[in-house]
Amino acid sequence: MFIVFEEVDRSNMEYFQIACGIAAVVLAIYYYYKSIYNTWKSRGIPGPKPTFLLGNFVNIVIRKQSMSDKVREWYDEFKHEPVFGIFQGTSPALVINDLDMVKDVLIRDFSSFVNRGFRTFPKVEPMAQNLFTLESEKWRTMRTKLSPIFTSGKLKEMFSLIVECAENFDKHLAKTVGNGEPVEFHDLAAKFTTDVIGSCAFGINMNALKDENSEFRQMGRKISAPSVKRTLKESCKEFTPWLYERIGHLLEPKEMNDFFTNIITGSMKYRRENNVIRPDFVHLLMELQDHPDKLNNIELTDSLLTAQALVFFVAGFETSSSTIAHALYELAQHQDIQDKLREEIKEVTKENIENLTYNDMKEMKYLDMVFKETLRKYPLLPMLPRQAVENYTFRGTKLTIPKGTNVWIPVIGIQRDPNIYPEPEVFDPERFTEEAVAARHPMSYLPFGDGPRNCIGARFAHYQTKIGIITVISNYKVVVCEKTRIPFESNSNTFLLRSKDGVNLKIERV
Repeated sequence: MFIVFEEVDRSNMEYFQIACGIAAVVLAIYYYYKSIYNTWKSRGIPGPKPTFLLGNFVNIVIRKQSMSDKVREWYDEFKHEPVFGIFQGTSPALVINDLDMVKDVLIRDFSSFVNRGFRTFPKVEPMAQNLFTLESEKWRTMRTKLSPIFTSGKLKEMFSLIVECAENFDKHLAKTVGNGEPVEFHDLAAKFTTDVIGSCAFGINMNALKDENSEFRQMGRKISAPSVKRTLKESCKEFTPWLYERIGHLLEPKEMNDFFTNIITGSMKYRRENNVIRPDFVHLLMELQDHPDKLNNIELTDSLLTAQALVFFVAGFETSSSTIAHALYELAQHQDIQDKLREEIKEVTKENIENLTYNDMKEMKYLDMVFKETLRKYPLLPMLPRQAVENYTFRGTKLTIPKGTNVWIPVIGIQRDPNIYPEPEVFDPERFTEEAVAARHPMSYLPFGDGPRNCIGARFAHYQTKIGIITVISNYKVVVCEKTRIPFESNSNTFLLRSKDGVNLKIERV
């Protein structure tokens, strides 16, 4: 009997010890994360209160709020502070409002913030090794080698190809006018920009305007369309990177990766076998492959080459199509601005839009103002991420951040700040007269970033987007209809700024 009681006591003691061990682990985890979440408070830096594990991203993770709206909310609350702190999950990030400090990060002390700070997993997601996410020396090398495709000379060579795609765009619009139905311009503009990227970058007729079932357009939709799998991937990658490193391959879009890899490798093989030379992005990748000695020991795998092409494809069609749609959305609500723009187009082109030239674009000053005001009000990337590659003390302050600290620049907050742009919700191209621009801080307008790591394809985006706008406005009038969502609401399912239900407008021949 005594032996039985002794064994029961021993068993209870073991359970008690296990319970104490679990409690100790839980307390240790609690105090560890509590110390992390006190990072900014302990240094006297204000910021929104974080939630355990998800930090300040709860509403974004559950798709209740878009990244653009969240960044604006944070900025509006703390814009009177030079900086404030947030938490990306459990990682502290410093948001910079002071425009002089922004200039330090992007330009003056760029070498201290060369990285964007994105978590990448080369073995799990090979397509993530692109110019947008590469870091330090790999980024410097690839940027140097890819920049030649975006010179003025190359853009002039591509210009006629963009105009050719615009002619097909115009034919499609002529058919659309006939049915009298509202048009969703984001999707329509994406077909145009997909064709442009296909022609200018890859030498391929993607046929997105003529063929509703074009493979390239289908892939473009898959890239930007929200899905459960994509949400799981992004959340796992951001909040449980240790788990993503183990299961991330199961969340990769294999079909899309294989499609673009086959396109790029197949195109390069065909050109080599048939001695095809074309001044485009694929040719540049072929030159990199032929001279690997100039790449500082970067291994040029098919995946790495395809990753560079894929990010150019995504950035080229998605950002420009959104900007075209947003510009038309505003022009439909402001017929006076639309009429003034149409008059400029007719005056510069002598009413012969088919002969649009590279130099014509430079003469369209009002078009440039409309373009810039569109990106002022609707910056596609709501914030610019950077990461300190060394301990850094901000100029003129006692604020020092350790190596590895993520830094955010709240672009949409800055560009909709009424102290910088009075009545920021009003669409007013006159904000971008030479005099008005000169009177503002140079860091108050950052849709393409600034400094050495600005958008490599910014000039290409300028021309592609403007030609798209010209094609619509020169011969057609866009007007609001019963399906037009006013005021604008952002889509909480996408990272880039997009309209909740698309941009639905009616189109009439002038």
